[in-house]
Amino acid sequence: MRGLPPLTEYETREAVHLSQIELRTLQRLAPWMSIAPSAVAESCYDLKPDSHVGTLNLGTATIEIRPKLDVGRVLFLISYSMGLAAWTDEDFEYAERASLLEAIIPGFMANVRRAFLGGLRQGYRIEEAALQSVRGRVRFADQIRDRFGLMPPIEVRFDEFTEDIELNRLVKAALNRLGRLPIRSDRQRQSLRAFDSVLSNVTLVAYHPRHLPKINYTRLTEHYRPAVELAKLILRSTSFELGRGEARASTFIVDMNDVFEDFVVVALRDALNLSERSFPQGAKNRRLRLDEARVIGLEPDLSWWDGDECTFVGDVKYKRVSAKGVKHPDLYQVLAYAVAADLPASLLVYAKGEDEPVGHRVVHLGKRLEIVTLSLDGDIEDLMEQIDRLADKVRLLKDEAERGRLAA
Repeated sequence: MRGLPPLTEYETREAVHLSQIELRTLQRLAPWMSIAPSAVAESCYDLKPDSHVGTLNLGTATIEIRPKLDVGRVLFLISYSMGLAAWTDEDFEYAERASLLEAIIPGFMANVRRAFLGGLRQGYRIEEAALQSVRGRVRFADQIRDRFGLMPPIEVRFDEFTEDIELNRLVKAALNRLGRLPIRSDRQRQSLRAFDSVLSNVTLVAYHPRHLPKINYTRLTEHYRPAVELAKLILRSTSFELGRGEARASTFIVDMNDVFEDFVVVALRDALNLSERSFPQGAKNRRLRLDEARVIGLEPDLSWWDGDECTFVGDVKYKRVSAKGVKHPDLYQVLAYAVAADLPASLLVYAKGEDEPVGHRVVHLGKRLEIVTLSLDGDIEDLMEQIDRLADKVRLLKDEAERGRLAA
């Protein structure tokens, strides 16, 4: 399998040679990538990815899409947003120009080893089966419907104490997914097989990337959290296809828009010492409506709620949004949030380089649209200091809104 020249998010790589099968596969796998015929060479194409980074396996060739940020910084943003801020660079052992995929594997394996250190966690799982004797509860309705009341066998439901539980299933599924991806390192490929025998009694589940189970950790399972949360990231980020008679293709792709938004939301929540209910992402389980008929629902990335009252609202953008025929769609979006929440101001957080810190006062309405930026290039301490200053800004906007409502 040949390696194509690496790409970088939002940068154009000119004159990349692709066969017609590779071109069609790339178009299917990466609809978010701009692909244009090269003006300088036949059977070559100019490729420009957006915010998606990772590895694309076209069956006969692979393409690495690198983030503009250092891989280590991307890993920090990802791990922090999953509540795993205690991870260290030593967990990952990535080379300076390692792909995101190959940088994640050592960290995942290290956390799987820690999770399994005292043996696989066991738990109770509800089973339904037809047995020769009664175990647990008899399913009388099923016995009558399927077997006309005749027995044995007997339709029963019982609790099974087993290693075959969701925690272990998620880890095994992620190990399997990684093993099917194009990994250059022989050592990493071998390390993924290290737990085959340990997980032999655990079912291999084909999880849907968008419908992963939510895990409620307890005191007894908290040590599994790093391994399981990273397993879920791997399952969300990978996909496979077997196109009509063509070579097998696969992807490991992470959207930097999601990485940046998730980090800002979680880091602000921590800095403000708020719960997920008070400071939800996407106004989850909250009702913010723009129209009087309450039909047009809004889902701001950032919002602070006191009971059912929204006292702060904002949005997070890794990259300035562009919409054909529409200028400043990001500002229209946060203006709609301020209007719907009946707040004097709303906040727009950009990654540094997408805009300059500024405030806009909207004519007639008097609403303010505050823009701030976060630099992701410095050291971790500087980044977290920026988050603290951003949290202070959020508190000021909330206090302003509360004073205005008291005055009214």
